Amino acid sequence: MRILGMGLPELLVIGLVCVLLFGAKKLPELGKSLGLTIKELKKSLKEGLSEEDSSDEGKIKK
Repeated sequence: MRILGMGLPELLVIGLVCVLLFGAKKLPELGKSLGLTIKELKKSLKEGLSEEDSSDEGKIKK
């Protein structure tokens, strides 16, 4: 299993460091906030792209 060029041992070490730094109780909160942040970023990117497309169509019609 390779994720970003890292194998299972490297991912386990990263997970252990996260647990040590943030604590087991704080990790679900961090995961939830990270997920919401990614969701909002994707939403903003889609809105930005749709605004660009509509402005490009207006320029072409003129």
